[in-house]
Amino acid sequence: MIQKHQNTRMDYVKHSIGNPALLLFFLFGFFYLCIWSSSITNSFSVFQKESLSALSNTSNIHVAQDDLEEALSKASMADKTVIITIINKAYAEQDIKADITMLDLFLESFWLGENTRPLLDNLLIVAMDQTAYDRCLFRRLNCYMLKTDGLDFGGEKVYMSEDFIKMMWRRTQFLIEVLKRGYNFIFTDTDVMWLRNPLVRLSTNETKDLQISTDNFLGDSQSEKHLINTGFYYIRSNNKTIKLLEKWYAMKDNATGQKEQDVLLNLIGGGIIRELNLSVRFLDTRYFSGFCQDSEDLRAVATVHANCCRSISAKVNDLKAVLRDWKRFKKYASYKRLANVTANLRWSLHWGCYKSWKVASTTMG
Repeated sequence: MIQKHQNTRMDYVKHSIGNPALLLFFLFGFFYLCIWSSSITNSFSVFQKESLSALSNTSNIHVAQDDLEEALSKASMADKTVIITIINKAYAEQDIKADITMLDLFLESFWLGENTRPLLDNLLIVAMDQTAYDRCLFRRLNCYMLKTDGLDFGGEKVYMSEDFIKMMWRRTQFLIEVLKRGYNFIFTDTDVMWLRNPLVRLSTNETKDLQISTDNFLGDSQSEKHLINTGFYYIRSNNKTIKLLEKWYAMKDNATGQKEQDVLLNLIGGGIIRELNLSVRFLDTRYFSGFCQDSEDLRAVATVHANCCRSISAKVNDLKAVLRDWKRFKKYASYKRLANVTANLRWSLHWGCYKSWKVASTTMG
């Protein structure tokens, strides 16, 4: 059988040779096959080179695009501004007696606030321990894990305790890195309720290097006599602001018993603003309110900070009241006939925070 097929093929070739037209067709087909094969080989070679080049470029980008850069880039606004808050386990998961966490309240304010929900896309939550990071991921937020070797920042750090001060300095060190990467940021403590979009109340003037909240507003946004509060501030990334934070952080070892906010306050009092030629704006508590000095105008307030308060449980208690007050205001404001009533609405008294200082005094006494 095999011999028969071989003979048939030979007869076909002999017949083709004897037929000029068929022979020409056969040779043309063979020539076209050779050209096509060469083309495929060259194309594959080019593809290999381009693929290797693309792989090399991708590899280089991956090296530069570390976890922090990826997190900042994802949360960034068009002008490279990011909203940053830092949490630990105590803020993300409270004990059995608590019915809500500080993180829950913080996020709830974005839900209840005016024009604040879209800002969650620009919020980067920096977790200082695994529990806080897992809770952030569970809420499907923009998350970054800040690792600190040899230190446990998971539990509650009572105001002005040694661990509290260490955690505040670690925060400052991290924020220097953000500025060095070219990102502007709004830093907000998690105990700040965002009731309106604060960007509307912040200056868009790019010459303003730093806009920072105050415990008590003195009436002049340029006065360096203000008691600043680092729980909410907006800072632009440039050489001057990087130098400011580096000088600030460099003083941590000579600031025993002082929190980072006190050190920055001393730097301002010592003339750092003029030394670095910084343009600084101190924020009015009418818009950037806090428990130290409540805004008297719920129709204008943008943020409310649970400052002048000592413990997380006290903050949570009084911030729940803030959100209740805000919902009541929104309800009244939705009725035209009650519009005048909103002008007279006031915040509930901050009894939890007031009592937290009495407990502290009793304990220390």
